[in-house]
Order: sequence, then structure tokens, then C-alpha cells
Amino acid sequence: MSNETKREVLEKLAECYAEVYDAYTDETGSPYYCDDEPNYLDEYATALPDDLPVIPKAVSEWIKKCKHRNVTLADTLCMEMRPENVRNWMAFKDRDVANDFDRAGYLRKQDLMASAWVLGIWCVEGTGEIVELEEEK
Repeated sequence: MSNETKREVLEKLAECYAEVYDAYTDETGSPYYCDDEPNYLDEYATALPDDLPVIPKAVSEWIKKCKHRNVTLADTLCMEMRPENVRNWMAFKDRDVANDFDRAGYLRKQDLMASAWVLGIWCVEGTGEIVELEEEK
């Protein structure tokens, strides 16, 4: 894994593109592209993250409900507070034989739910709907 951010990689690509543009223009005397081409760095800045959490609709609805009621993330993840359909999604497959694989899956689902909570944006599993919570004013 690199220590570079995605933005830094995109900026390097933009620099290479500019070098190709300059070389092409110098050699041919005509521009490499039209002046009305979009600024991709600006588009990148406003684009959605590549790795949005993907969660079921029930979990999406639970997060929205909790966020709008100012419930804490800890309470949102709390087993006793979660509705049954959210508990079922996060639960071990079989509580009597809960193995490390089941535990890892449970923790991964907690991570997904927490990521969606913190980012305030996620993808709904099955529908592909992007949900973005508005910041409170």
C-alpha cells in the first residue's frame, strides 16, 4: 500500500496530462483538447468516495432514525436498542457455535455500520441507492 492519497495520484496524472498537452501543442501547433473540457480535479473533489459502506435497507433506516434523534453511535450499535431486523443482520449465525469466522463477520458489520454513521453517506444493499444525510444546522 502506498502512502499517497488518491488525490495526490490524481494530481500526478493531471500533471502528466498537462505535459502531454504541452508536448503535443509544441509539436503540432494546435491544442491537444478543447478549452471547455471540465476540470477533473474539481470533479474529483466533489465526487463520492470509492468505498462507500454497503448496508441493508433496515440498517440504513435505523441509522437515519438514530441520527435524526441525536442517538450516539455507541447506543446505535448497542444490541438492546437495535430493532430485530438490524440485530438479525449483525448476529452470529449460531450462538452455540460462534467461531472466529462468525465473530469476524459480526465485527465487520459493526465497522460497516460505524463507517456509514461517521461518513453520513452509504449505499443500500440490493437497490444501489446512495443515502446521504444532511448536516443539521
